Amino acid sequence: MTNYWPNSAYQTLLPSPDGQLLVTDDFLRTYLQRPELGLVPESCAAELALHQRLSENPRADISEQEIAVMADGDIQENYRIWLRYRARLLAASSLEAFYMSLFKGEGVDVPPLFVMQLAQIFVRHILGNDAHPLEVRMSELFFRTQQISVLEDSIVMGADEEVIARNAQAGESGNIMDLLKGKSMLTRSADLDVLYEENAAEYWARNEDFDFAVQLNFGHEPINHFCRVLEKWIKHFLGAAVRITPMQQISDPKWSWHVGLDAAATEILNKLYNKELLEAEELAKVICLFRLDFIDEAAVTKVQQGKPVYLAIAMNEQQQLKLKPQNLLFNLPLAKAS
Repeated sequence: MTNYWPNSAYQTLLPSPDGQLLVTDDFLRTYLQRPELGLVPESCAAELALHQRLSENPRADISEQEIAVMADGDIQENYRIWLRYRARLLAASSLEAFYMSLFKGEGVDVPPLFVMQLAQIFVRHILGNDAHPLEVRMSELFFRTQQISVLEDSIVMGADEEVIARNAQAGESGNIMDLLKGKSMLTRSADLDVLYEENAAEYWARNEDFDFAVQLNFGHEPINHFCRVLEKWIKHFLGAAVRITPMQQISDPKWSWHVGLDAAATEILNKLYNKELLEAEELAKVICLFRLDFIDEAAVTKVQQGKPVYLAIAMNEQQQLKLKPQNLLFNLPLAKAS
């Protein structure tokens, strides 16, 4: 058993008997420790008092007057945003119910960083302590932007965008930078900056560094593990058992449903479905295609029963892969619960 991502705040939550996550006071306190709300030497007396009060009781009622008397206008706004966020958290029956509610209505009204942190917590919960390290690495796609590079022989590599940017700013040219610049080829050697099946256990020692690159080509293990994470994500939130299989192309004259797992993939699949002409450069953005089959067809609308759903991931113009895992929760052809 491995306790990975210990700083994700997952350990502060309480699992319910049905496997959902319940908000605790300790979970709410983690936000008070973040830079947006954390105390600094310049914090005024009013801010100190409010922070102390919430630290003691993170569910305490806070008036607008208590916020308005703080000297720093930015801190005032940070507290207003967090208190609105807290109100929605506490009103929901579970953290999952809150997450689902975010994408209904007129759009997400909480900071994107909070949404990504929740995605990390959910995949941590879903995968559990006995997860395969490649599953854990591929679940990083749910909450961290990947920089994509296509090397010689059409090798597609993904690495954490923030790590690459940090290395570049530091003037370093470590293995990941060399790899993504195309200076080195993927080799099954002691180069641990590339994670694959044989060295997968090395992930645990660096599980919060997010500094392993992975190969994302069809037929390679990371993509297969990504499919398993997607299946578990759908099962946890929707209760539907599915099987997801990587594909190289879609050649289905009866193609009836698809879901893009990011904005770029959505646009490309829509064009392919509508038989629009795509330039070679646009098609080259597709990283992988997938076929989703429902194991329990009672979960699917009658018109879609027996038919697959096609999925895709793709890089955008900046060669980024920015997954939108919520797409799988709202865009599948599910039968309405009776």
